[in-house]
Amino acid sequence: MSRRPPRRILGLHPETWAGLSPNGIGQQKPHHLREMLDVARINRKRLPYAWRVLNEGVCDGCALGVAGLHDWTLDGIHLCTTRLRMLEFNTADVMDPAVAADPSLGDRSLAELRSLGRLGHPLRRLRGEPGFRRISWSEALQAVGAAHRSADPDRIAWYLTSRGLTNETYYTAGKAARALGIANIDSAARVCHSPSSVGLKATTGVAAATCSMRDVLETDLVVLWGTNPANNQPVFMKYLDQAIKAGTRVVVVNPLLEAGLDRYWVPSAVESYIFGTKIAHLHVPVRPGGDIAFAHAVVKALIERGLVDDDFVAEHTDGWDDLAEWLSTQSTDGLLAAAGIDRSCLDAFVELYGESDGAIHVWSMGITQHPHGADGVRAIVNVGLARGNVGRNGAGLMPIRGHSGVQGGAEMGAYATAFPGQLPVNGETAAGLAERWGFPVPGHPGLTAPEMIDAAIAGRIDVLVSSGGNFLDVMPEPSRVRAALASVGTRVHLDIVATPQMFVDGNDVIVLPVRTRYEQEGGGTSTTTERRVAFSPEIPRDVAEARSEWRLYGDIVAATRPELRAAFDWADNASLRAEIARIVPVYAGIEHLCATGDAIQWGGRHLCSGGRFATPNGRGQFSVIDVPAPRDVPEGSFVVSTRRGKQFNSIIWAEIDPLTGAGRDGIYIGRRDAVRLGLDHGAAVRLRSADGHLDGHLVVVDLPDGTLQVHWPEGNALIGDRPADREPGSLMPDYNAVVTVERRRAGSPARADGP
Repeated sequence: MSRRPPRRILGLHPETWAGLSPNGIGQQKPHHLREMLDVARINRKRLPYAWRVLNEGVCDGCALGVAGLHDWTLDGIHLCTTRLRMLEFNTADVMDPAVAADPSLGDRSLAELRSLGRLGHPLRRLRGEPGFRRISWSEALQAVGAAHRSADPDRIAWYLTSRGLTNETYYTAGKAARALGIANIDSAARVCHSPSSVGLKATTGVAAATCSMRDVLETDLVVLWGTNPANNQPVFMKYLDQAIKAGTRVVVVNPLLEAGLDRYWVPSAVESYIFGTKIAHLHVPVRPGGDIAFAHAVVKALIERGLVDDDFVAEHTDGWDDLAEWLSTQSTDGLLAAAGIDRSCLDAFVELYGESDGAIHVWSMGITQHPHGADGVRAIVNVGLARGNVGRNGAGLMPIRGHSGVQGGAEMGAYATAFPGQLPVNGETAAGLAERWGFPVPGHPGLTAPEMIDAAIAGRIDVLVSSGGNFLDVMPEPSRVRAALASVGTRVHLDIVATPQMFVDGNDVIVLPVRTRYEQEGGGTSTTTERRVAFSPEIPRDVAEARSEWRLYGDIVAATRPELRAAFDWADNASLRAEIARIVPVYAGIEHLCATGDAIQWGGRHLCSGGRFATPNGRGQFSVIDVPAPRDVPEGSFVVSTRRGKQFNSIIWAEIDPLTGAGRDGIYIGRRDAVRLGLDHGAAVRLRSADGHLDGHLVVVDLPDGTLQVHWPEGNALIGDRPADREPGSLMPDYNAVVTVERRRAGSPARADGP
């Protein structure tokens, strides 16, 4: 059944309104105008430069992709507060290097360190020295080169963040690491969508979204699985607003109906800005980790009701008979119990899904950050394939990316388990790269980010190079991460601002200042969620001695092995991109991009178009997946999951989440559980796990019984990172824990630390 657009009155859509209060006055919601004025105040010293970044640059926030103030699909201006907040990284003054000598900096928060300004000079701190001292680039590179020459390559690890890095930086880093014999290179993709890559590659043959943003506007149904774009990808909410006004319906599959997915005010859409938009037509409140059981129940119901696309399944897929036979042995009641929902909820979902001609399945870390994350993705693919929702207009599978560099990082080869072009790491592919690059390439997978921490704890890492990022916030069990960092002989931090991990003691800690994507020589590209490789031109600015990161990795190679200098001596950024086009054929055309708005979309609008999959036999693969065994939760304990607030990655913008009104110490609890414990909204409590504890105040909401949510990264204090608990295919840590709730005396100091 095609979409049914809501009734229009005087050109408006009252059925979609969140309410009649102008701009939601009196309601808990973001105040976009107030925040824009605050951003103008913060960047007031360099407003002309800030305007150039907004008007000419590709967004360095989420991975939806906005070039200047426009994208390639929607008309009108696109501008979200996340991007505005990121401006301060691009306009801040350069930090006085003498400030880095202050030994108390190690006690400051990320926000306090960020307020010191941009890193503009190389810094160094040897064990026993109270703080950092400024050094020359010559000393810095000599020290970095000497550390690399003295260490076995298998005892060296490189890690790259996803915030703001360009494809050129990822490619150069991946090539540089392999030139030095280093297999241990990984990126932030490991701790967000690596299970998506594993699950999609096994079932569709591709590790990226199969559809485009245009399909969101044309689909009958959008299913949001474990994702909250209102917080993490605000521009996506404009797509949902326009789609809803055209008749698209939205289902949220998540333990909590997030406030921004219940109703939202899109600041760049006049009608929505004034009246808001009702987003979710149906909420499916699965238990944490219950998505696989729910997906199985959906496919079983589709079979029973004759709603499977039999022609698509027969002509374009394998494994259907095995899945159907296995589902016949499962009881719907048992699956629903494992999912934590009732039959009426399943019926409502299947009715919406079955009558939709096309649907797009969108998911994020609520699916992937579990021990069975890749299986969760495979289960979603089962639901999509059963209705033929792959490879055509208004249909698709979309792992929505939260950071502008995360898609390209893996595709450029800055990844422990993939070479450029997402080729597998083995002897054959390594030999092919060695022939083209002109030097030997390690043919074995390297350590992933979590394994780097394991190896450091075990004393097996002598050198750690970290490009951006902050392991102390990103990884679970921060006390263990701190010990791991302290055990590394030489740490090299490439970054634009100071971060807490730089101040962890070490034998030799070197800080190298780098330029942002906008300042980088020759501009650069990034890859969006819809696989669009977009060019952002250079917007020059004086940032003291900071260097372009893609040049710096070549400098590190030259300092370590001078005979390889020529392999990294590109005349300019365009020459580097020409090499990328040769090494990664799907990126062909990247070498011709030169202005704002220039882009290529690898694979075209749809991957797996017409049911032709990139698997070895050209067919989509259904998966038989056991329902995960329930966690061992003692009587009176809870399963706690992490959530996001007003933040971008681990960068916290505000102590209060404008969508929920909760503070960073908010501990979300279901109403029935709060009553059972005799605790009210705002009660001071302590959560205690086997690995740590966290103090906070209760936020009473509608959550499944026996479950809690806390903000990330603060919640990492509760989470242990045991290799046996990681997702087996991707080695994603399990960002969940079992905790008890203790009443805490009001007014007592809040803490988050070990048990």
